[in-house]
Amino acid sequence: MSTKTQAGNFFEDFRVGQHLPHATPRTVTDGEVALYTALFGPRFALNSSTPFAQAMGLPRAPVDSLLAFHLVFGKTVPDISLNAIANLGYAGGRFGVPLYPGDTVTTDSTVLGLKANKDGKTGVVYVRSTGVNQAGEMVVDYFRWVMVRKRDAASPPPETVVPELPASVAAADLIVPYRVDAARYDTVRAGSPHLWDDYEPGERIDHVDGMTIEEADHMLAARLFQNTARVHFNQHVEKEGRFGRRIVYGGHVISLARALSFNGLANAQTIAAIHGGRHVNPTFAGDTVYAWSEVLERQAIPGRDDVGALRLRTVAAKDRPCADFPCQDAAGAYDPAVVLDFDYTVLMPRRG
Repeated sequence: MSTKTQAGNFFEDFRVGQHLPHATPRTVTDGEVALYTALFGPRFALNSSTPFAQAMGLPRAPVDSLLAFHLVFGKTVPDISLNAIANLGYAGGRFGVPLYPGDTVTTDSTVLGLKANKDGKTGVVYVRSTGVNQAGEMVVDYFRWVMVRKRDAASPPPETVVPELPASVAAADLIVPYRVDAARYDTVRAGSPHLWDDYEPGERIDHVDGMTIEEADHMLAARLFQNTARVHFNQHVEKEGRFGRRIVYGGHVISLARALSFNGLANAQTIAAIHGGRHVNPTFAGDTVYAWSEVLERQAIPGRDDVGALRLRTVAAKDRPCADFPCQDAAGAYDPAVVLDFDYTVLMPRRG
């Protein structure tokens, strides 16, 4: 049989310091934007309206922050997580220049750490991935760690290297790609009168609405992002796997939670940073996702009086509305309904 095909990397194929240039560059079209909207229903005005974006100094409506993230992430899957069991977490993510239809994204990754698991069948791979546009400008840069199957359980484990990952992204390191003129910013058209100044640390927002994931939804999304991980799209293989069925791509849940957050955070026009994130339980087709957010910190951005940063913790749960929902017990263990715990920063206009 020909060996021209690729089976993807297994745990023992990775080495610390390894550089992974990912195929294939992806030119973004208006079609991707329309399909992303159809799948997740985001309503943020900056991404929905070119006149609204132009009032903020941009040439046209940019691509949603998370669509940019997924396009970059999807490029990494064939080399990093094709043989993954689960994506475990994110850290130190930064969003750079806006991505527009017509731009082309190219992604590269570097392996930062390796840690064999006690079961002898899997290991954790730590990577840093960066997506750039056709001008070489950073679009998204982030760290993640993923559990990957071994090809041969008898193969000797590598030396354990667990990298020190950033605990957060400082406000001074956030990239703000637009400027808000308070006199031109239309809170009515944006969907909410509440701006950066109106949110307080400790405030908790129940986003109220729920969205059920259909089998076709997550399959279309995985293909849209060119995410080829078998756990998401190959039922023939996964029926013999850990869960007996395909699991929903974790980023799909992030996008649903972000779209749901519009109800309560409509002026959070873009994501600037991902500090951390965990997919704490699997999500499957048929699950209904709800979300709530807690304001962790309200941060001023050095040199900017038009835009502020809100650090948020968004928790998503399946088949359980979020009002008065204790997602963790006293020992920190998550309720089985919780599927996502996401720590990130959004940019929001300030009052003039």
